[in-house]
Amino acid sequence: MAQDATRRARTGWPVLASLKAYRAGALPADLVAGLTLAAIAIPEQMATARLGGFAPQIGFFAFIAGSVGFALLGANRFLSCGADSTITPIFAGGLALLAATGSPEYQTFAVALALLVGILLVASGLFRLGGIANLLSVPVTVGFLVGISVHILVSQLPGVLGLPAPSGPMLAKLAVLAGELGHANIFTVVIGLGVLAVVAGCAAISEKIPGALIALIAATVAVIAADLEAKGVHVVGAVPATLPTPSLPEISPEKWARLIPLSLLIAIVVMVQTAAVTRAFPSDPEKPADVDRDFLGAGCGSLLSGLFGAFPVNASPPRTGIVSETGGRSQLAGLFAAAIVLALLAFGASLLQHVPEAALGGVLLFVALRIIRFGQIALIYRQSLAEFLLIVATAAAIIVLPIEQGVALGIALSLLHGIWSITRAHLVEFERVPATTIWWPASPHHAGERTSGVAVVGFQAPLTFLNAASFRADMQQLLQTRTPAPRLLVLEANSIPEIDFTAAQTLRELFKICAETGVTVAVARLESLRAQAAFERFGIYEVLPRDHIFHSVHEAIEALGGGKG
Repeated sequence: MAQDATRRARTGWPVLASLKAYRAGALPADLVAGLTLAAIAIPEQMATARLGGFAPQIGFFAFIAGSVGFALLGANRFLSCGADSTITPIFAGGLALLAATGSPEYQTFAVALALLVGILLVASGLFRLGGIANLLSVPVTVGFLVGISVHILVSQLPGVLGLPAPSGPMLAKLAVLAGELGHANIFTVVIGLGVLAVVAGCAAISEKIPGALIALIAATVAVIAADLEAKGVHVVGAVPATLPTPSLPEISPEKWARLIPLSLLIAIVVMVQTAAVTRAFPSDPEKPADVDRDFLGAGCGSLLSGLFGAFPVNASPPRTGIVSETGGRSQLAGLFAAAIVLALLAFGASLLQHVPEAALGGVLLFVALRIIRFGQIALIYRQSLAEFLLIVATAAAIIVLPIEQGVALGIALSLLHGIWSITRAHLVEFERVPATTIWWPASPHHAGERTSGVAVVGFQAPLTFLNAASFRADMQQLLQTRTPAPRLLVLEANSIPEIDFTAAQTLRELFKICAETGVTVAVARLESLRAQAAFERFGIYEVLPRDHIFHSVHEAIEALGGGKG
């Protein structure tokens, strides 16, 4: 009973967590936020569905499912979940390898993918795998967004120019479009670029202004008033006034298996973006974000999206920002927006048939330009050329390769970047701060003192198989070249959070060598509980007496007679 109560206290309500202790006085604010969110979401969800090769109503289904699913199981009060332009190009590219874009089979694969992604996200939430969200470093994430942006831009240019969409690799598409510019439809170009200008202008004034909706209405009125359909302007066409009904896709086990790699890729990207949104717009700034609980919400959204015939959904940074900035207090804002979209589907679908496709393309051009983090790119370029090159490499991989392969390579680059950072770690010598008992890493920026016969060293990284060999080489070089030869070696372990089996064996061997050569070894500030457990688990105390573990370097030097510290 007590354990159950503790578990409930940690995880909160099983459903509708953002409505816990909800007060009726917050309802007007949620209704205003929901109305604003709907005005932003309607054109955006239509455009994102078009980006993926789906009918506009499928984007609405995804938004409704994402909103309801996240409200049920998510924790964040502001987060908006639905069709998202970050993941749509990725899974659209992957699905296009399995079926023709827009075909019934393509739609079936998208539904199955949504279910698989939902299962993976729910599992990650239940097993508290929030750390997976850290798989992408900031430079890789920035490069990833640049690559996705280019894909969106190139995919929408034909619609904005009124030209047939070319096929083939990205660079080949650009070459074809460049050669066909002279055949662009001037009316289509004006609509697409006009919508882009209106959306960008409204965003510059205030994010609360539904610029995309205003531009879409104006473009639709222009199409009808000037009979632009007769002049080659393509429109969305009839949108069925039907509501989704739950069903499961009928595909063979081998086709389910073919979707697993793509579903893993999409799930990782969703986790990264959901965690970023949750941390950027916390429900309570004084408490840590419940990332794992929000994975449950996003996963439930994808499951519902699949059940109702749509595609995977994701957390949206701009829509979440709108809910927060317009005073939303809970997920009721998202549910109200979903209700508005549902009403539009049921009673106002005919209003959408004259919406020009170029207008949706203009909305997506704005989205594509907006997701490029120009300021962050410039900052990284100034501060770390190596990591700037990582941005370039990630973006190039996503642009040049098939998009799902490029994203997979980007994740691999992020992991390699992390591994490279760990392997660069080397032994650091410590010196005593004059007139104190504090030992600090040696630096040309401050004067330090050494104690004769004592060597104090540290290692500022996890000690693992990746760097155990360099650690050993650095330690042996210090023992052989230090003059006079040290009688006491103190390992300052405060910055060693983890020790694996390979590194533990290296420590054992080094401690044995020191004992054989008459060097006394001590370990100071072994503060990490995982490192302490490694000393026990891997038998390091068999070669290092337990009383050689100290709370400070000064204490170790005083106790083991290496001289006054």
